[in-house]
Amino acid sequence: MMTSTPLAVLMTLLASASVHAAEPAPPSQPRPPAQIGVASFNLAWAGSQQDFNHHAAVCTAVNWCDTRPKRAQGQSRPTDEAVQAARQCVADTERLAGGPEKASMIPPCNAYLGRDNAAPPTSQDYAAKLTGLQATIANLIETQGVNVIAFQEVRSAEVIKTLLGKYADRFATCDAPHDGFQTTAFAWDRSMGETKAACSVNSDLAVSDNPGAKDARKVRPGLTLELEWAGRRVSFLNVHLKSSCANIVPTPLYQARLLDDPNPACQVLNRQVAPIERWLDSVAARSPDYVLLGDFNRRIDEEAAARIPAEKVRIDGSNPAGVPPQDANGKVATRYLWQELDDGSRALKQVPLTKVETGCRGFTGLDHIVLSGALAARQTPDIGSRKTAVVQAPGQRIDSSDHCPRSVTLNL
Repeated sequence: MMTSTPLAVLMTLLASASVHAAEPAPPSQPRPPAQIGVASFNLAWAGSQQDFNHHAAVCTAVNWCDTRPKRAQGQSRPTDEAVQAARQCVADTERLAGGPEKASMIPPCNAYLGRDNAAPPTSQDYAAKLTGLQATIANLIETQGVNVIAFQEVRSAEVIKTLLGKYADRFATCDAPHDGFQTTAFAWDRSMGETKAACSVNSDLAVSDNPGAKDARKVRPGLTLELEWAGRRVSFLNVHLKSSCANIVPTPLYQARLLDDPNPACQVLNRQVAPIERWLDSVAARSPDYVLLGDFNRRIDEEAAARIPAEKVRIDGSNPAGVPPQDANGKVATRYLWQELDDGSRALKQVPLTKVETGCRGFTGLDHIVLSGALAARQTPDIGSRKTAVVQAPGQRIDSSDHCPRSVTLNL
């Protein structure tokens, strides 16, 4: 029996090694796209427990009056008596709160009355609301994998920290200082680069609800959050636009209104169009990746579905591309919000709503997530967003929120 010499063994090993070296390396697997969970959530007048207790003390003293004139069903406008009662309520509330500025930081007395108006809400009722909000936010983080949350109708970032509960240390927060109780805020996962994050306030969106009036209030400002994630700079623009000018399709409760409607709410929303356009332009100039989201208080999905021709978008028939000219009060000759924003000068895509959880109630069609064209191009064709049901205890007297949070998972 012949045995191999040491030299023969060595030669065999070298030959084998050369064969393996000549074989091409297996192709590397493509890296999966970095993903980020994004949500928008209107918290429905969310403040601290102390904020509510102060609110309740003032409202008890004024017999829970309403600062807004009540309009009977079927009436196009409130009666003179209702207007006078509301004015008296405003005066009494301001006196007890310590002046107009301090009164503006208290929710109106009907803010938390909800479904059961038989008795005023209590501190315990409000605590249940906060508990429901905290559980809802935890669900977004745990089950939806949300990393960035845009909030509306919140008092401050300090309230957000409380509502984050056990996740408060994991998330950073910022808010938009405002001279009213409601404002916009963000929370984002610190793992996304806290040191490179930047928040900035868009005060141009906080237009006056009555230009020229000394006691006019301002609507909510916008808020930008810029993050660097997966090697990209991504901007999130959080809005809470003027309410009560929502739809172009009439319903039993709401008239169809365009942005040139003489209705006061539509006039305010109209004056927010140019500031949004300028904001989008400035963000797009810094980075092609951005997300516009929040409570638009406008059915931009209805507007998109209507396929309005470009020459019908503005009253004068001019091309809607670019920022529309404003008059002395900031008004523009625009009828439709979506067509004015998605005007051809930049590409925008609404993320469709594809799933609504059982038990999700409240306002529909007002909360939206819009992607820049560059960001939309990296998503799957069937990308969709979902609404998550708000956590609420049986018999809870103050709703946790009248909006369900809307979320989406994005590829970066």
